[in-house]
Amino acid sequence: MLHEILLSLSGHPSPLLQPDATFPPGVITPSERQLLSAAAHLSQTHVKIINATREISRDTQGSIIVRAVSAAVEDVHLRAFRRKVIEVEAKILNDDPSYVGAHNIVPLTAVVGEFSQWTRRMDWLWEFMQFMANREGRQAAQVIDHLRKEVQSGYRDIEDTAMSLVAVAEKAWLKQVSAWLLYGKLPSPGGHDFFVRMADDGDFIAEKTMLPEFVTTKTVTSMLFIGKCLNHPKVKKMIDSGLRGLGQLSVQLRQLSSLSHPLDRAAFSRTITAMRLDISETTLQNILPLSKVAEMLQLLRQFFLLGRGEFAMALIQEADQRTRNRWQRADNLAYEKGDALRNITVKDGEVAAVLARTWAVLTSMQGAHAEEDEEQELARDLLRLQIGKTTAPASRDPGIEPGMELDAEALQLMEQSPFRDLLFSAPVDLSIRLPSPLDMVLTPADLRLYSCANAYLLSMRRAHIRLTDLWKISSLRRHHPAPKGASQYAVELRERWSTRMMTMRSVWVTASAALFFLGETEAYFQTEVVAVLWEGFLAWLLQGQQTSQPSRPPTRATQEGGERETEDASTDEDEDLWLDCGSPRPRPNESGLKPTHDPQTISTAHARYLSTLAFRLLLTQPSFTVPLHSLLVHIDHLVTHTHRLHSIFTSIDLETDAGVVDAFADLPTEEAEVTALLSGVEKRVKDGIGNVIAGLRHLESDAAFMARWEGEELDGDEMDEEERSYRPSRVGGISRLLMKLDFGGWFGRQRQDWE
Repeated sequence: MLHEILLSLSGHPSPLLQPDATFPPGVITPSERQLLSAAAHLSQTHVKIINATREISRDTQGSIIVRAVSAAVEDVHLRAFRRKVIEVEAKILNDDPSYVGAHNIVPLTAVVGEFSQWTRRMDWLWEFMQFMANREGRQAAQVIDHLRKEVQSGYRDIEDTAMSLVAVAEKAWLKQVSAWLLYGKLPSPGGHDFFVRMADDGDFIAEKTMLPEFVTTKTVTSMLFIGKCLNHPKVKKMIDSGLRGLGQLSVQLRQLSSLSHPLDRAAFSRTITAMRLDISETTLQNILPLSKVAEMLQLLRQFFLLGRGEFAMALIQEADQRTRNRWQRADNLAYEKGDALRNITVKDGEVAAVLARTWAVLTSMQGAHAEEDEEQELARDLLRLQIGKTTAPASRDPGIEPGMELDAEALQLMEQSPFRDLLFSAPVDLSIRLPSPLDMVLTPADLRLYSCANAYLLSMRRAHIRLTDLWKISSLRRHHPAPKGASQYAVELRERWSTRMMTMRSVWVTASAALFFLGETEAYFQTEVVAVLWEGFLAWLLQGQQTSQPSRPPTRATQEGGERETEDASTDEDEDLWLDCGSPRPRPNESGLKPTHDPQTISTAHARYLSTLAFRLLLTQPSFTVPLHSLLVHIDHLVTHTHRLHSIFTSIDLETDAGVVDAFADLPTEEAEVTALLSGVEKRVKDGIGNVIAGLRHLESDAAFMARWEGEELDGDEMDEEERSYRPSRVGGISRLLMKLDFGGWFGRQRQDWE
């Protein structure tokens, strides 16, 4: 009977320990039956654990970490249990007095009692194997998190067992992480639960759900950044050429292997940060100097955020001129009838030609003897104006991108913004061809945000310019004195001009109000938000450097609130970055100072700067952007109808005064129609201004919005002293903008002066 019990405990089925086993009366006492029941439970649990480990081991496509933990359960803990069975059997065979009594009697209590300490441990192992057998438990992150929680169970034997399995799981996970951090390689077989994966566009993204809880978001972005750098073509070229020595890899490998288990959150984060700084100092510093990063960021600020007012003005004028020419060539009556925002098809070649013409205009503005503008030449090579999609592209699966601060919902909301349709009456985006290796600092999400912000700011600037151009129509705004005398012609001329003046009075009032609104709003956005945020970010970026700001040669026109031009003596010996884009080589940096920030820190700070900029520009607030877009459309209609009315007035004057008659036109009817349309548009413009201000007041009364506005929160991770995290300045203020717009209640709905 003892032999059967020991065999059954070793994992072999025995009829004595089956649940339905029966014994003759008087053979087994109740106490012995209870002992056999305990042994049977232990035996059955042992068998179930063995079957579970074999099932997981047969899953060759499963998680490597899960299979490693399952193998450790079999090789370490079940083997230890079987050794215990063999040890007890050996003592019985050797007549050990602790087991064998007088007359060679072996008490069943002594044998079963030797395994009582294993009951709780085997039960826990079976529960753990059941957890791993579930679909959600087959992922490495869930297994590691579960084991780390079980370490705190309060039972010493469970703690020791869970601790040993945690070490196995974390070591297997660290091997995958090491391959990514040291060589940029993704695990191929059984690596479906690795936290890094390649997206459809070929970029690498990290999934937070695939990571253990002790890994912070900052650590995730650092690990993703390191692997992406190692996969970058320029870094690969350096590695293949042997510039990255084996000593560096061995040091990093020792840093990872020296970590104790269970992994400590702070220690692991420090190790990853050290590896990131190491690759930045030894590899990236040679191919991605700080001067190049600062120069590209300066270019984005100047051309996308309207730092160069002359570029925005020339682009708007060329786009309007191209649109008018197409309407005239096609004899499109939609423009004449006020349908300027519909029934127009724009081609890629026309959009590209507008940008090319813009560059030609800017070059002519510099004059023949002006110094070459290197920033403008670089922008000419890199910037692209192209037709975009009518709807925002489908967002890819959620993941973590280095430096990405805006959530996917806010970014998609910005991409769906209709402001892109206003420049050409079709969705058009200003984009940039980012030269390598700057794509390690600037992400696609950053560039999409720049395009959205550019369309947003450019649409307001366009409406402002078009309204201002109305005052250039002198014949519509003022008239020469009527002929002296009381002749019939003089009387008719005075009456005609008086009637037109009365017709246009409300138009000029409405245009003035809209012009004031746009002027104050633009000035607020540019001087109190864009300029101040950029100065703070640039000061953080270049802290410790000799120069304060990369600059461009002075130009004739600059945007109000733009950056002051400074002379930059910065140079850099690295010219490989700019050979690809064909631009002139910038002047090298003579400061000789070590860069203050590594690329990943710059990327994270830049994303934080952009997200703050989008929030402070109210780009992510539909309660403001939706009525603002409607207002800009109505202003477009107001300008179009005003130009149409001016052309009708001119035709009437020619017909009345010079006898030039158009037999196919009914000018009085057209004048009445356009005047009626103007009256309706005026009301919509006035209501539109009121709606935008109402949206601002709604935001001012929104407690959640104002709480973030008054003190924007950084991400929840603790910030290291090493990171020197960038903290955006608290700029602007909804109340300040409202105070500027609402002076004297001019825009209040209660005012009757509008009517």
